[in-house]
Amino acid sequence: MGEIVGAGIVAHVPTIMLPESVRLQINDGKEITLHSGLKRLRSEVFDRLKPDTVVVLDTHWESTFEHIVTAHERREGRFTSHELPRGMSGIPYEMPGDPELARALAQEAEGRDDTWILACEDPYLPIFYGTVNIWSFLGGGERWVSVAINQTCTTEDFLLLGELLGRAVERVDRRVVVLASGGMTHRFFPFRELRSRESSSLDNIISPEAKEADLHVLDMLGRGDHAGVIDWMPEYRRFAPEGKFGHYLIMAGALGGPRCGAPGELFSEYEASVGTGQVHVWFERPADGWTRSG
Repeated sequence: MGEIVGAGIVAHVPTIMLPESVRLQINDGKEITLHSGLKRLRSEVFDRLKPDTVVVLDTHWESTFEHIVTAHERREGRFTSHELPRGMSGIPYEMPGDPELARALAQEAEGRDDTWILACEDPYLPIFYGTVNIWSFLGGGERWVSVAINQTCTTEDFLLLGELLGRAVERVDRRVVVLASGGMTHRFFPFRELRSRESSSLDNIISPEAKEADLHVLDMLGRGDHAGVIDWMPEYRRFAPEGKFGHYLIMAGALGGPRCGAPGELFSEYEASVGTGQVHVWFERPADGWTRSG
């Protein structure tokens, strides 16, 4: 029987892919901790847990009519971002897939009238930097599967998908890590301001209110209060978390939803990126399981 051995929120911002000299130049001579934090995740977590499969909940892949999960035997090629080719151009990637897990997830939705999941192996299906950037740091031969974030979903829809993902993992013989790839509050400064707002200083969060909202969520995550985060979603949505915070909600659903009690450990500082809030938070599987008793 398979199990989810760890999970995390990971920021995939383009700045992590820039050369060191450019990162230091735009960040007042200091390293962007989102960059060094991913290296720590690889050495301190992935090398220890040795997962068979990584499931990436990718906010840069937006779907509309159904949930979509990659079902390829392998994805390989070179990636150039349609959004920011100046910083992400010709990035080589080669990752084995996990069609068995993808199809097991799709099968969980069969016969239901409240959710729809497509396992897609089309060789021309695009890949997005919410997956490629993270794989560039964390990839080490594991199988990698990506899941789209559906723009029409509610909190309940995301949680249900996560619940079904958890069931699918149990049906296959895998050690799985689930990564919620995306940011926190996600509003950008106007075009003419962006180049003066590239540093990770919290002065570059779009508003004091957005920063306060992010810190409130991080406080709850640090205490393992996932029920609190889920209950606070109507308020948090006022500050436009990336992908409706669907990446986190799917991950949380896979870990037991509001019953999940795993505390989060920061693997970066909470940082700004041209208005948005960004952070890496790791959730280690508690010794007594993901969910609180009672």
